[in-house]
Amino acid sequence: MSQPIITNTEKSRQGRDALRILLGGMLGLMIVMGIGRFAFTPILPLMQRDLGMSNTVAGWLAGLNYLGYLAGALFCAFSPRLLRFQSVAVLSLLMSIATTLAMGCTLSVAWWGLLRFGGGVASAVLFIIISAEVAEALMRRGYGHWAGAMYGGVGAGIALSGLTIPWLDRIGQWDGAWIGMAIIATFLAVAGRALASGVTSPPASLCPTHQTTDLRTLWPLVVAYFFEGLGYIVTATFLVAIVAATPGLSSYAPYSWVAVGLAAVPSTILWPLWARRIGSKRALLAAYAVQAVGILVSMHADTITEVLFAAITFGGTFMGIVAMTLAEGNQRLPHNGNRAAAILTTSFGVGQILGPIAAGFLADLQQGFALPLLLAAVCIMIGGLFIVFDRHFATHTP
Repeated sequence: MSQPIITNTEKSRQGRDALRILLGGMLGLMIVMGIGRFAFTPILPLMQRDLGMSNTVAGWLAGLNYLGYLAGALFCAFSPRLLRFQSVAVLSLLMSIATTLAMGCTLSVAWWGLLRFGGGVASAVLFIIISAEVAEALMRRGYGHWAGAMYGGVGAGIALSGLTIPWLDRIGQWDGAWIGMAIIATFLAVAGRALASGVTSPPASLCPTHQTTDLRTLWPLVVAYFFEGLGYIVTATFLVAIVAATPGLSSYAPYSWVAVGLAAVPSTILWPLWARRIGSKRALLAAYAVQAVGILVSMHADTITEVLFAAITFGGTFMGIVAMTLAEGNQRLPHNGNRAAAILTTSFGVGQILGPIAAGFLADLQQGFALPLLLAAVCIMIGGLFIVFDRHFATHTP
């Protein structure tokens, strides 16, 4: 049976639609991840300054956010069909914005915990929906190689929050920062909706067919991703607070988060490109190694150069690892990208729950973050070992 001819006009239209879909996905990730999930990091030192919040409480709030993230991932894993309903994505988006706004409207630790939990649920659900739906939509239009770029939205959201929160702090202190970020997220949501309108369905000839794959091939990747979640989250939660508490560097604290975000944006393109050149396994191992070195340096970072190195190596690897891991999972379960993303995100989420709780407690106990950061680097190294012994990676470079 002959394939229908795709005209140049049709190709051009599919290219424009693919770009709109990609940018819409990036805006979605800016909202639910860069702001809804990670704005807590640069706002945390403001809450500690104005409210006297301890590292232990901060760790528990972060842990509850990641518990919500785990709950959302489990919901996606056990109810994958519900993810196809647009109402689920819309509700998750609204929940992310609302919980961000409400964080600045209460002084109750209990309410903060509940709000961070709800925000975590929204982050996971929409992250998985965007990861699967945008990748599928791009593949259907012949632009699957663009998929990794959408994760740059997380870095863009992180950089945006790092740049705007100092300004919002001057206007309204810690609570004004939360409310201001919710307003910014609302504008981003409107822009994303505008991009999505007018996107048309691709021709059937561009839709790929998939073969099923054994679920057991995922397990080494799942364990490695758990240790990555357990280790990276210590820096993701406490980096700005650590810099703010370092003598002579407190004024640079919010901008260390900007450096993380700016490094994360290109990493989601560069790491997958490198993976296609040298193979996913080698690229993942390199990213794990660079991240571990950066965390070790951050243990005793007391100069701006060392802080920048720690921020850039962290930002330049953590979203690259996410992009490469989810891409590898999709290759192993090409028939069900939602399920692969949900399983991997669940293991990642379990690590994220434990990391900040333990790190916050140890930081208060030891009067510093040297030990939590050392243990975080060890976790990254253990994750790398599981990558080394994972035999399910393709033996050739794509």
